Amino acid sequence: MLKYKKIFENSDFIIINKPAGLLTHGNDHIKELTLVDQLLKDNPGIAKIGEDPIRPGIMHRLDRQVSGLLAIAKTQDAFDHLKKQFQKRAVKKIYTGLVYGKIEQDEDEINFPIQRSAKGYKMAALPFTEKGGLNQRGKPAITNFKIIKKFINYTLLEIKIKTGRMHQIRVHMAAYGHPLVGDDLYGTKKGREKNKKINLGRIFLAANKLSFLDPDGKKQSFEIDLPDELKTFLKQTK
Repeated sequence: MLKYKKIFENSDFIIINKPAGLLTHGNDHIKELTLVDQLLKDNPGIAKIGEDPIRPGIMHRLDRQVSGLLAIAKTQDAFDHLKKQFQKRAVKKIYTGLVYGKIEQDEDEINFPIQRSAKGYKMAALPFTEKGGLNQRGKPAITNFKIIKKFINYTLLEIKIKTGRMHQIRVHMAAYGHPLVGDDLYGTKKGREKNKKINLGRIFLAANKLSFLDPDGKKQSFEIDLPDELKTFLKQTK
């Protein structure tokens, strides 16, 4: 069974590393065990923390096939404190991602607005401008990246998000023309064929750095290594 790893805990919050393949939280139609189920078993006191009983104490989420750091509030005061920082975009979240293709620019900002696709189960990136002005459709979304390493057929990126839209990094990188390795939902047909061939079994995206101010005003910073399956894949990458 997939299990989260606890990175840090104090009286206010828990920092965990969620493995790829584990859902962050469930819904009415979801019967499988989720991260929330595991957290409630280990920390029953968080059951009434937050604003949504489906995701008690959960400050942010990661897609099923993405791994990395998540913050869970242990008290309502800590939840409210962290929520304000998320609203002010003061929480720093940094990801490592591998995308298809060679990106020439060493760094760039992607600012396409995002809205739910007509297909319903996915999101869509929209043009930043429309009819000579700013696009009024969709929600503002900003993703910054810089290159860590260039390969022949791939580019390894450090990715920072200033907003937290659903599937933001996945949508933005696909719209930028460089979808994430392993992402069948937003990848191209050619990319899906490659994903099947390489059989990574997940999206090459990991939230490996997280920082924020705790309720006492002290900066808390956390960093983890890439999971073994991603490090192994990189060693074989050209």
